[in-house]
Amino acid sequence: MVVLSGASSTPALSHAALDRLAAGWQAIDRILVAICPGNRAPRGLSVMRAILSYVGQPVRVFRDGGWQAAAGWGSTRRLDIPGLGVRLASLCETPDLDLLVTRFAPRESAEFLAGLELGFLHRGLAAAGLLVRLGLLRSLEPCARWFYMVANLFEPFGSDRGGMLAAIDGIDAEGRPAAARWVLRATGGRGPFVPTLPALALVRRLRDGPAIGPGARPCVGILTLDDFAQDFARLGIETETLGCGGRLCCG
Repeated sequence: MVVLSGASSTPALSHAALDRLAAGWQAIDRILVAICPGNRAPRGLSVMRAILSYVGQPVRVFRDGGWQAAAGWGSTRRLDIPGLGVRLASLCETPDLDLLVTRFAPRESAEFLAGLELGFLHRGLAAAGLLVRLGLLRSLEPCARWFYMVANLFEPFGSDRGGMLAAIDGIDAEGRPAAARWVLRATGGRGPFVPTLPALALVRRLRDGPAIGPGARPCVGILTLDDFAQDFARLGIETETLGCGGRLCCG
């Protein structure tokens, strides 16, 4: 029997992209994974609660070669995502970060970020996190319905264009400094389909083979980007892999 967890955008798809980028590399220095949905993408109250549970709270992040604590939805940065433009993104709390460090052994850093398309909403959420950081509120999670109402109020603005970014830099197979990124772009409101595609690819793999060894583990190192190609094409989801001349090319 085989039991697999995480057959979703992350870690299954994000690790498939990183496996492609890092194939043959001698060492990896930095890793960054980011998910930036369009503002018109459907959102649920449970997702809102999950995000608010860590905003302003201490979260683990891998920096300077070791684990550190940083503020959730903090360390905001600008990401230049081809086809989507510049998006703001901030630190998330996710167990997938542990897998990035375990599987790819980055020598310097690994980060998992997420962002809201509308900058004032993204920065507003970060500002609300200050209330938690200053000890004025224990958590923003009890305010989930209010934040949900505000988010829906601004749903007509922004776009239905979302995306995903996986970026690395390090030492390539020839021993040269290198950097690369993989970009996914979903338009026309197709972004919410992306988390379902790893499960679909996994079902095909279980049906058609090759066989997956027994045991319980995360769904990493099992699916490749080729396993997603037909579904990306069917949905009109675009992906591309780019080199960046020896530096982490994510913003």
